[in-house]
Amino acid sequence: MTATLSRRHFLASSTLGVGSLALAWLLHQEQLRAAPVRPELEKPHFDLKPKQPPLPARAKAMICLFMQGGPSHLDLFDPKPLLDRYNGQKFPGTIKYDNQAQASSRVLASPWKFQKHGQCGTEVSELLPHLASVVDDLTVIRSMHTDVNNHVQSINALNGGGILAGRPVLGSWITYALGAESQNLPAYVALTDPTGLPVVGVGNWSNGWLPSLYQGTVIRPREPRIQNLDPPPEFQGAPQKNYLDLLNTLNREHLQDHPGELDLEARIASYELAARMQTAAREALDVTKESAATRKLYGLDNPATQDYGTRCLIARRLIERGVRFVQIFTGNQTWDHHNAIRKGLPAACRKTDQPAAALVSDLKKRGLLDSTLVLWGGEMGRLPVIQNDAGADRVGRDHNTYGFTMWLAGGGVKGGHVHGQTDEFGHKAAVDTVSHHDLHATLLHLFGLDGKKLVFRHNGREQSLLDGQPGKVITSLLR
Repeated sequence: MTATLSRRHFLASSTLGVGSLALAWLLHQEQLRAAPVRPELEKPHFDLKPKQPPLPARAKAMICLFMQGGPSHLDLFDPKPLLDRYNGQKFPGTIKYDNQAQASSRVLASPWKFQKHGQCGTEVSELLPHLASVVDDLTVIRSMHTDVNNHVQSINALNGGGILAGRPVLGSWITYALGAESQNLPAYVALTDPTGLPVVGVGNWSNGWLPSLYQGTVIRPREPRIQNLDPPPEFQGAPQKNYLDLLNTLNREHLQDHPGELDLEARIASYELAARMQTAAREALDVTKESAATRKLYGLDNPATQDYGTRCLIARRLIERGVRFVQIFTGNQTWDHHNAIRKGLPAACRKTDQPAAALVSDLKKRGLLDSTLVLWGGEMGRLPVIQNDAGADRVGRDHNTYGFTMWLAGGGVKGGHVHGQTDEFGHKAAVDTVSHHDLHATLLHLFGLDGKKLVFRHNGREQSLLDGQPGKVITSLLR
């Protein structure tokens, strides 16, 4: 090889490509910020090989259905008869509003009816008929709170354990601790909405100061879900294999000259993953392989549910193939119904209700629900009073992070169970409250991990998802 054909020149000038998804992810990472401060006898090594958890585990994988914007618990999972009695009257207490300009103290009763469902008798809104059909498999947490009445900070808290940006998120911590069963697919996948990224954008799947191997990999919401997955036709077959073999040789020689360079190791590992993904990812993302009955179950035959249903089905296929953590996002502020809640909330439910319920029932039918944890919820709920008091069709509800609802299924949690309560107006968590630290401690426990001991040294100290807070495991919702 001539002196002019360096490894860098070879990579930059090549037209063969090995999968732009991983390549773009690689080039976005300028450095790893995880080098320990204190001297180490050996340079740390990080990979995505499967690892045994230190404690007994019930969950092996997780799917997070993130409803960005703040679903109204008062209209979906947490019925409050007192709202009917006070409807239109002044709220008999104090409320902290997020939007003072549109604030109203008049109580807003839910326009929708609730009914008991399943053997458990959990009450669910008429807006969620499909989730109502699987309620015996759900633990409904009615006492969530972050007490941070802002989208960005509350999203940061629920994803990364603290209100500040730049922290590693839950999916990164779990893949850092446990790796993945598949070495041909990313360990952590984010499935974004075609209408746009949620609030906080790429920060929702950030590795923070963990090694970049543990950042979520984005699968595009439309075809092609992975761009440039195949090389040009003239380079397929033997030319592609020869290219990859030469690339691997150059990478390994370069690594020998720079031992212990974590950034370089991560880049090489991801180039290799990109090459393996050329076959594995195409197969995993091909939902046409599913039966007509399964596609109908997820709502792929209905324009209202087709997109979200496809992503839920892809999530199940990824988990089946060894991906550790999948997060499915709704679009920016899909559930943020400050105005026109009578129109906006039913639309958001129509999009997600059937696919979310199908995911739970499909995992159960395939024997995967016991080992797969499903989490549904947003970063907040809504207030029990009117916002934008300008007529029935225009009213909405303001933010409420003091009490809201999330639900869990599978992975070692009880089915047909309700945990906690908000007060009689649904304003604040009042009984068996669950903070984001408690939720994280419980989720990690289900994976066989101790939230206090799962740490990474950064800025001279050991840091964790719990952000130095107690974070108690909520044992009452575990099977």
